[in-house]
This record gives sequence, C-alpha cells and structure tokens, in this order.
Amino acid sequence: MKTMPYFQGTGSRKTSVARVRLVPGEGTVVVNGKPLEEYFGRDGYSESALQPFTVTNTARRFNAMVKVAGGGESGQLGAIRHAISRALLQVDAEHRAVLRKAGLLTRDPRAKERKKPGLKRARKAPQFTKR
Repeated sequence: MKTMPYFQGTGSRKTSVARVRLVPGEGTVVVNGKPLEEYFGRDGYSESALQPFTVTNTARRFNAMVKVAGGGESGQLGAIRHAISRALLQVDAEHRAVLRKAGLLTRDPRAKERKKPGLKRARKAPQFTKR
C-alpha cells in the first residue's frame, strides 16, 4: 500500500500550540475535528488562518488537519497560521522569502506578563495615599 505524502509543521503563539499536517487535496481545513469556519465563529478569523496559502498561491492545493491546544481564540489562530507557514516550507523551500516578507515565519513573542508580588496586576500598583 502506497502512503500519500504529507508535510508537518508546528506553530505557537502566546500559550497556544498547533500541529498541522498538510496533505494534497482540495483545500479543506479541519481544526480539532471541526471545519475551520465552525471552530472559529468570528468573521475574518478563517481568512487570517489561511493567509499562508494565499500569500504562496497554494490555496485549494492542500487539505490541512490541525490539532491546537491551549490559549484563546486569537492565540490559537496565530499558532495555526505559524504552523501552516512552517509546513509550507517543507512543501517548497522557495516559499521562504514570500512567507518571511509577510511576517508569517516569525514566532510572535508577545505573551501575558506575570503578576509581581505587592502589585494588583503585572504593573498596576495599589492606590497611594499621602495622608
């Protein structure tokens, strides 16, 4: 039995981690067992996740099976976008320049800052009274 070739990529954003498997197909994207539009309810979220395909002109050429865990919607969305970009590099290394220019290969380091002792949040101090 001949197995179909596939390409894998992992991506992360904030506390979310996504694993993507690209298989040649007609462009279906399944996230944690649900279609992409059903998993992300908001308008424009699915287009943002599929940005690597549009940038590299590989839309409707691959089916993507995604497993994503941790974080919230926007973090998971960024992780999926990062993972798809990395998987597309395995498909064709010539995509690197286009993906890099679009900023899709850089892992976004922004995450929530930790709370410090004696403060209410990361930087918010309790109210100061002079007298």
